[in-house]
Amino acid sequence: MTVLVRLFAAARDAAGGAGRLDLDLPDEATVGDAWTELGRRFPRLAAFPLQGLAVNRDYAETEQPLADGDELAVIPPVSGG
Repeated sequence: MTVLVRLFAAARDAAGGAGRLDLDLPDEATVGDAWTELGRRFPRLAAFPLQGLAVNRDYAETEQPLADGDELAVIPPVSGG
């Protein structure tokens, strides 16, 4: 299956500037599987906490299954005052 990954702010920078990419995953993959694959491809991205992952615009847990055509957004933590 193919999942569209959207990367924002520092996550985009950690992935070499790619704001979006297609990620091929095995059937029955989960959000956690996608995160592992992204970390393998982009080691700097692996340092981000998992709190900022959303599937089809809803925040998601790592156990959530993915389906072909889903959109996975990687949103880095927000800081500031």
